[in-house]
Amino acid sequence: VKKLFLSLIIFGTLIGQNSALKQFSNHFADIAEKANPAVVTILTEKNIDLTESHRNLPQDSDLFRFFYNIPRQREYKSTALGSGVIVDSRKGYVITNNHVVDEMDEITVRLLDKMEYDATIIGRDPKTDIAILQINAKGLTDLDFGDSDKLRVGEWVIAVGSPFSANLSHTVTAGIVSAKGRGNIIQGDVYEDFIQTDAAINPGNSGGALLNSSGDLIGINTAIFTNGFDRSNKGVGFAIPS
Repeated sequence: VKKLFLSLIIFGTLIGQNSALKQFSNHFADIAEKANPAVVTILTEKNIDLTESHRNLPQDSDLFRFFYNIPRQREYKSTALGSGVIVDSRKGYVITNNHVVDEMDEITVRLLDKMEYDATIIGRDPKTDIAILQINAKGLTDLDFGDSDKLRVGEWVIAVGSPFSANLSHTVTAGIVSAKGRGNIIQGDVYEDFIQTDAAINPGNSGGALLNSSGDLIGINTAIFTNGFDRSNKGVGFAIPS
């Protein structure tokens, strides 16, 4: 009888654990499903003038180009990638990092449904590395801001963005708050009070969302700690608190 009773207790415990795990998993899936339409990919282009930079190079001389029948290239477009978050669906406001859009000639916002819109910078603050864009689009979804001051170290968080490529847009990763109030991370005259997280953040995630367990926006993913030339995730990422 004792063995049967013990077996029933163990069986009931396993069922309870599986149920709790399922609820936990479903909760994360619900947050991702709600957040994805409000997270965007930001595609940028910058026109680079080659006239001055190549003026003294032999291969840019008229004689060299005439002899080898090479057309003169006056400029080329440099492209870059980042992420952003819609914070006002009615006005079309998108928040991102300033370094994602700084000095760019063209800024395009791509939504979850692959629709693209030209974006205009309506405000930016280089010291906090925040920029606000505006797009002219209807039917947008936005995210509510959470209170990052209430975050606790060890609390679960979720990151959403476009690491490495637009083809990897709306990648969702999870981790915990590793620390709060981190500073001396970025060189220069900037204000730093970062949330540190081990949720996977990579190049392209800049400007994307960091969410709390309620699905509220509590940070903008901004930087990662790297080792030399390796720019991949090391489990040490930083987000600007809300």
